Amino acid sequence: MKIVLKFLPAATLAVGLALSGAPAMAQQAAPKAAAPAQPKASPAAIAAAKEILQIKNATAMYSGAVPGLVEKTKIALIQQNLSYQKDLNEVAPIVAQQLNGRQNEIGEGMAQIYASEFTEQELKDLVTFYRSPLGKKLIEAEPRAIGLSMAFMNSWAQNFSETVMGAFRAEMRKRGKEI
Repeated sequence: MKIVLKFLPAATLAVGLALSGAPAMAQQAAPKAAAPAQPKASPAAIAAAKEILQIKNATAMYSGAVPGLVEKTKIALIQQNLSYQKDLNEVAPIVAQQLNGRQNEIGEGMAQIYASEFTEQELKDLVTFYRSPLGKKLIEAEPRAIGLSMAFMNSWAQNFSETVMGAFRAEMRKRGKEI
């Protein structure tokens, strides 16, 4: 099976969004969870962090976050309120339009995180690196390398699980038990 990920961070975000899910009781709004507090970064550090994210095309990771979460919430609400399916289908585009643009909060948060994890100079050095030929190659080739690495790990795990199963069977045979 060939797995090629275009963006590993996108996969990470997708998993995070999938795990966040719609609330189990959609009628009850959960209190808004605050993001972990990040140390205050300089405007120059934040600008460099935003430049790195722009160079790496980070917006591709979260550009569909709002419509995706609206759709996921709509599906959860329909499952809990089958008689409202028509209305929920009509309301979903309205909600998506009302919340359009909120995905940009993700980019702002990511820039803050980068700016808190790296010094201003490190961020500027990273910008220089990502604009270099090797940095450009990394941005272009890394998603494929990660995808191929993940495919290799999946294949290895499948093959190795057979080895582990064989070891269990051998040990159980020594005890006179077939599995």
